[in-house]
Amino acid sequence: MENFVDWMNGIVWSSALVYLFLIVGLFYTIATRFLQIRLLKDMVKLVFKGDKSKAGVSSFQAFSMSLGSRVGTGNIAGVATAIAFGGPGAVFWMWVMAILGGATSFIEITLTQVYKRKVNGEYRGGTPYYIEKGLKAKWFAVVFAAITLIVMGVLWPGLQANTIAIAMENAFGIEPYITGIMVVAILGVIIFGGVKRIAKAAEIIVPIMAFIYVLMAVIILVLNITELPEVISLIISSAFGANAAFGGIVGSAISWGVQRGAFSNAAGIGSETFDAGAAEVSHPAKQGLVQSFSVYIDTILICSATAFMILLTGMYNVQPEGGAPIVNNLGDAEPSAYTQLAVESVIPGFGAAFLAIALFFFCFTTAMSYYYKAETCLVFISRNPKADLTWPKHVLKVVLLAMTFYGSVASAKFAWALGDLGMGSMAWLNFVAILLLTKPALKVLRDYEKQKKEGKDPVFDPLKLGFKDADFWVKEYDESEVYELDKGKVESV
Repeated sequence: MENFVDWMNGIVWSSALVYLFLIVGLFYTIATRFLQIRLLKDMVKLVFKGDKSKAGVSSFQAFSMSLGSRVGTGNIAGVATAIAFGGPGAVFWMWVMAILGGATSFIEITLTQVYKRKVNGEYRGGTPYYIEKGLKAKWFAVVFAAITLIVMGVLWPGLQANTIAIAMENAFGIEPYITGIMVVAILGVIIFGGVKRIAKAAEIIVPIMAFIYVLMAVIILVLNITELPEVISLIISSAFGANAAFGGIVGSAISWGVQRGAFSNAAGIGSETFDAGAAEVSHPAKQGLVQSFSVYIDTILICSATAFMILLTGMYNVQPEGGAPIVNNLGDAEPSAYTQLAVESVIPGFGAAFLAIALFFFCFTTAMSYYYKAETCLVFISRNPKADLTWPKHVLKVVLLAMTFYGSVASAKFAWALGDLGMGSMAWLNFVAILLLTKPALKVLRDYEKQKKEGKDPVFDPLKLGFKDADFWVKEYDESEVYELDKGKVESV
């Protein structure tokens, strides 16, 4: 099975996909006139604006859910893996992915809001919805939803659990299967509580843990401040092959930096569109800007915190796949342990325990968000808003929890391979969708900026802009009620 998954990853994660992430991000950066920089002030303001409702969550809750999904093993173990296989230069390419990814994220999230729906009293949105309504391709939408259901319910939960289990074993000597049981028990309580409970838990946990983690990074940075210029120089020189030691692995630096940057912030993959669909906003571009900002928080802030802790303390190895070690400071230590060792080297007796707890919360909130996304895809695939999905949802929860436990006792290599396969598969399909829907997304951005220039609080009017299938915005309705009238074929209201 491991050989088969590795073979599939070789196809899915060819250099074409790596460069596609960069090219698409650059294209949207130019097309939006550097929106991720120009409208940074708007992004920050909008995070804290907007009220939740019975059907939807607030912008901040959706932001927290998305950040909870983004901030996980990719920010800690993922950064370490990028350095281990791509060298310090991989960090630079993660930064590039964040800056360019901010524009890509805006496009996919804006489209999510334009084509979202209200189903059984709750807002639902995401890539399948904008494929179906925007591209008029139901088969394509169902294929994406089915793949996402498998990724979120089967392939990704185990990766988060695996990272938690390794950290707990390193810090406290707890057997992985015990950690697995603990994670499954707590996760089960939350996901059986529904979307609102997921949003509430993310709203509380994510900001607190992100702040504490970055604070720890700042402490380590201050204690090693004299080394900072050298580390920044190392990152930049390694990224372009100017460093003698890492000059021969520039390709690996780009590949691993982009791949792990994508796994960390998920811009362009389509996995973060589902959280944004639940937000209560007056204009689609508002949530697009909010989610674009979360890319910065995830990669520029939290991933950088991890990278600086590792590089400042020298707690890392670099060995390109199939090549000889370039740096071997830690013997045979796994990349997932680099950050723990970094903090432990500065604050003995504290680092391993702190990172284990931080990883637990980061990875736990990520796994928690996976269920919401998988459930949204299940609702979409059912095609019948009035169908009783109680048992299918229970089956999904059980499968997700079972894979969470399996991941806690599986090998780290296999867990990452499954995660990469799922991410790459979704990215190929989502890129096709958003590129075909570029024109309407940019039209929404221009409308937002025009209203702002006129001194208005932007409100979306789809008919004025020529959108014929943005049903939710024409007249808010519950699709489950419309289904009763037309036997499941929901047309434009």
